[in-house]
Amino acid sequence: MERLLKIAVIGAGVVGSLIARQLTRYRCEIHVFEKEEDVGWGVTKANSAVIHGGYDDLPGTVRARFCAKGNKMYAALSEELGFELNRIGSFVLAQKPEDFSYLETLRKQAIENGLTGCAILPAQKVREMEPYVADSILGGFWCPTAGITEPWMVAIGAVENAVKNGAHLHLSEAVTGFITDEGPRGRRIAAVKTDRSEYPIDIVINASGLYADELSELAGASCPPLHPRKGEYLLLDKFDPPLVRSVLFPIPSAISKGILVLPTVDGGLLLGPTATDLPKGEKQETRTTREGLSETLSSARTLVPTLDPQWTVKSFAGLRPESPQKDFVIGKTEIDGFVQAAAMRSPGLTAAPAVAEHIVEEVLIRECGYAFERNDRFTPVNPPYENVSRLSLTEWEKRIEEDPLYGKMACVCNKVTEGDIRDAVRRGATTVDGVKFRTRASFGRCQGGFCLAKIAEILARESGRSLGEIKMRSGKTEILRGMVRE
Repeated sequence: MERLLKIAVIGAGVVGSLIARQLTRYRCEIHVFEKEEDVGWGVTKANSAVIHGGYDDLPGTVRARFCAKGNKMYAALSEELGFELNRIGSFVLAQKPEDFSYLETLRKQAIENGLTGCAILPAQKVREMEPYVADSILGGFWCPTAGITEPWMVAIGAVENAVKNGAHLHLSEAVTGFITDEGPRGRRIAAVKTDRSEYPIDIVINASGLYADELSELAGASCPPLHPRKGEYLLLDKFDPPLVRSVLFPIPSAISKGILVLPTVDGGLLLGPTATDLPKGEKQETRTTREGLSETLSSARTLVPTLDPQWTVKSFAGLRPESPQKDFVIGKTEIDGFVQAAAMRSPGLTAAPAVAEHIVEEVLIRECGYAFERNDRFTPVNPPYENVSRLSLTEWEKRIEEDPLYGKMACVCNKVTEGDIRDAVRRGATTVDGVKFRTRASFGRCQGGFCLAKIAEILARESGRSLGEIKMRSGKTEILRGMVRE
């Protein structure tokens, strides 16, 4: 029997997870390495969660090539992997007469990038669609195909599907180096070294986010230097009726798309991000600052003046990789078998499905010449994470009759039952954050103030661990440090 090619995907963010899933369409041995305790906890976890239309990427760039295509792929992907996708559209808002020249540039770029349905709308039409925008808004560029999702659920669904189709997932296992030797096409990858073991490998896909340049250096492959760009956010509580219905962009600055105002898929309101370039060595600097959050609020209020900070339920910061060329780095390198999916800055989330397809179909098969047989057992469908409170009352009552845990509310803010949490634990959640991202329990108004103990109790019960062993996230994040009294 012919030996299967062994492929390592480094990084289980949205890009790496979708690449791994795409690879399982073929017969090969796939290993996904993720240094965190769960998938989607790097760049994927903390961003604006926007599926961009593809109109603001300069034609001819790698970003433009994959953004519009990736946007179109999300409809089928969300059906297959069971995550939410809301096509709510987006506006780029003009507040000065001279802004309309930029909107016209966007309109032309949209056409060149293959988009349809985009238009420049007058102020009256903008206010019909978004009644709470500032009086200073003179018009806006409208893109109907823009949307919102939960990026971590894209990664979770893709990894679960990849594992179902034969991939091997290595969580809490960091890649520390590579072994290379001489092959027919020059220097090549022979093995991957981790903090746990060593694995013979034929192909490496480098989708390691902020650390893609450092891992490239370990392999001897070229990659532009990456530094973190920090974005600070404010998450506001749910509004009924919604204060904002679509994604609102300002006219961008020289370094970012600006501070957005947009709804989240669960009904909250997100403001941000700022854009602060950090030194290369600060790839874990996710603290928020008074200055950053003040800038977030004041800038967001130029678009929607009625925003009130007293509705804030959470502030956080995310990091994205930035490179000198401000573009993706995708393709083969001078090291045979070492392939880049690096520098995935915005719109990396949107482009990810198209990048995954390109890496496998174009780079590995066509450009590198690897021969893969189709996996005739591949199944594209992954069951969604179901919240029974979204069922009809009749269906919910039937579930409760089958299992009383579906009638016990654990998270009141987001209406998550004990049964929902138990199901998430049985599907792979091992920490409180793992439960949170899969079910939205503790994502609401109280931010875990009332449901944290219940989540930890269910985790302990389902995993056979003590409460003292349950972690919020990973590492030294235990919830309990010891007994108050014996």
